[in-house]
Amino acid sequence: MSKLHPVIAMTGSSGAGTTFVKRTFEGIFRREQIKAAIIEGDSFHSVTRNQFKQRSKEEPNFSHFGPGANDFHALEALFKAYGESGSGKKRYYLHNDQEAQEHTERLAAKGITTTAGSGEFTPWEELEADTDILFYEGLHGLVLDTSATQKYGGYNVAQYVDLGIGVVPSVNLEWIQKIHRDHAERGYSAEATVDTILRRMPDYINHITPQFSRTDINFQRVPTVDTSNPFIARDIPTQDESLVVIRFRDPKKFNTDFPYLLAMIHDSFMSRRNSIVVPGGKMTLAMELILNPIIHDMLEARSQ
Repeated sequence: MSKLHPVIAMTGSSGAGTTFVKRTFEGIFRREQIKAAIIEGDSFHSVTRNQFKQRSKEEPNFSHFGPGANDFHALEALFKAYGESGSGKKRYYLHNDQEAQEHTERLAAKGITTTAGSGEFTPWEELEADTDILFYEGLHGLVLDTSATQKYGGYNVAQYVDLGIGVVPSVNLEWIQKIHRDHAERGYSAEATVDTILRRMPDYINHITPQFSRTDINFQRVPTVDTSNPFIARDIPTQDESLVVIRFRDPKKFNTDFPYLLAMIHDSFMSRRNSIVVPGGKMTLAMELILNPIIHDMLEARSQ
């Protein structure tokens, strides 16, 4: 944990809506003139796209959710180095040819040559100097396995996180979003996406879900329409067709003012002493009301 170089980790599974939350953070950073080092979780995969396909044929439950396809030790080293000195190394996973071309040109301007293409990684490079905050968005911001006897164990990424945010829709809603996203963006059939969901279920249970007990705040979107069979759903429930359950692990840690939040967010209510429920359409407002003062306090502590 670091006051001088704070680390924020926003974690959630693929299709959970992490991109939406990332944009909210970016808006806060922009308005508050915060210089953030942005880290993409995909960049800490340990296999290229072709290597992943090959390993998937050989290992039935091999998935991007688990330690076999990721370098959690490198991620831990980055968080540790940033907390200590504001430094560290990052790279980019190239999702398509356009990204590959953009990074090839960017690196060439810095005198770095790369031949990496779609499905591969750019070379490691130093983080930009003099950043205020490190912001991670991906699958594994708070992973932990201290068992050195395990093949991939011996890491504790969570210990270096100053603010952990979980984005956790109900499971059926998560599957609906993933099926629709994979079809729209990647052309996958619903059957192919279901196969992926089943293949990575062990890693989901063992490595994704436990993180949400370590987060400081969870945002869980719960639909108010029938999602009983997510595999035949024609539409993704809208924000207005859902509620958002916001759970604080320790409200005292960030001096959470629940009466203020209830007054500012119409139709919100407390469901437990550490949980507030807000209409789905008010999720952005709720996030900004909650996160703005936390980030402000982080920067105040940093300046002192």
